[in-house]
Amino acid sequence: MHPPLTQSKRVVNPTGRGYLLLESHPAGCFRSVALMRAEVPAPDRPPARRPTALVIGSSAGYGLASTIAGLVRYGIDGVGIGFERPAGHRSATAGWYRTIAVNTIARDLGSDFSFRNADAFADTTKTETLDLLAKRFGGVDYLIYSVAAPRRTDPRSGTTYQSVLKPLGAPHTTRNLEFANDGAAYVREVTVDPANEAETAATVRVMGGEDWSRWVTALAERGLLRDGFRTVALTYIGSPLNSAIYREGTIGAAKADLEFTTGALSEQLAAVGGRAYTSVNGAAISQALTAIPGIPLYVSLLRGVLGDRFPSPVEQSLQLWNQLTAHRPDLDESGRIRLDRWELSDQVQAAVAERWRSITPETVSELADIPWFRAQVRSLYGFDVPGVDYAAPVETDLPWPNSSTP
Repeated sequence: MHPPLTQSKRVVNPTGRGYLLLESHPAGCFRSVALMRAEVPAPDRPPARRPTALVIGSSAGYGLASTIAGLVRYGIDGVGIGFERPAGHRSATAGWYRTIAVNTIARDLGSDFSFRNADAFADTTKTETLDLLAKRFGGVDYLIYSVAAPRRTDPRSGTTYQSVLKPLGAPHTTRNLEFANDGAAYVREVTVDPANEAETAATVRVMGGEDWSRWVTALAERGLLRDGFRTVALTYIGSPLNSAIYREGTIGAAKADLEFTTGALSEQLAAVGGRAYTSVNGAAISQALTAIPGIPLYVSLLRGVLGDRFPSPVEQSLQLWNQLTAHRPDLDESGRIRLDRWELSDQVQAAVAERWRSITPETVSELADIPWFRAQVRSLYGFDVPGVDYAAPVETDLPWPNSSTP
């Protein structure tokens, strides 16, 4: 199932601090992808024509889940782009190993779907990817844009922009869920100073709609937009409990720019009967999420309220594909695909808010689903995944999946 092993097997341990682990476990990453695949039902019937998809951010989060759902349920061909680090002194990043596993799924399904390890913001990545798409497929039906990056270098100006996670206008104090070295959970109050104008503008340049727009424009200029082309960028609104640091903060300014971009892109795509959307997804555990003060506590409380009714990224990604392929997607009054209604229902938000107000150091383990949250975070690196022998040595130096170049 996996590439031939070399001679660098070792036991991989989850060393690190807080939410950041320094090693990823290959077998755990392979197993987590297999479990995601098992969530996807087979298609009711083979597609009349295999659609071509470009997934930017295919190695993690909703981009990963959308790639797996698209491959298994919708029979997509195409290209996925991730930006991962190979093994060296430490193991490769988790996205490196996950991509190897998803590539195996694609091959098993007979899909012509390849993976590029490259900076999606770079013009050279766009040119080389479009060359590949033009040679193999001659056109693209879907573009899913799922990028969460700490920085972006604009290839046209050479300027590097750094995103920040800060409120706007005034400091914001919230409570964050953290873990001690022994794994014990505790709640700590944190205060975040507001961003200045330059920091806000830089965050918009990293996480807003500019790069998404450049991808769509590049496809159009190459004549690669098929009739009815649809593209979606993933966004998040979240709870009023975290709005000051998220939707009303710097990242919210970037998400607002992303949503504003949708209108201009839809006008551009009208020539091919196409449309651009933003998809407001619900909460999910990701490396980006754990860096936002207050969000880990909120999500663990949300899970405490919902239990197993908390939908996985794969479940939400299946809904996203259902909307993308529907003749008339179910949109809100702002023209957005909404996959977060389960999270923002009045009943759920009231229950989470009550727990947020009443939580104490003594009750945190009763009100929040700490074991689930901790396991989910560690599984991002391939640890705490059921069915994996973590005492066994594993090969860490594995090659990126081969793909022919144009």
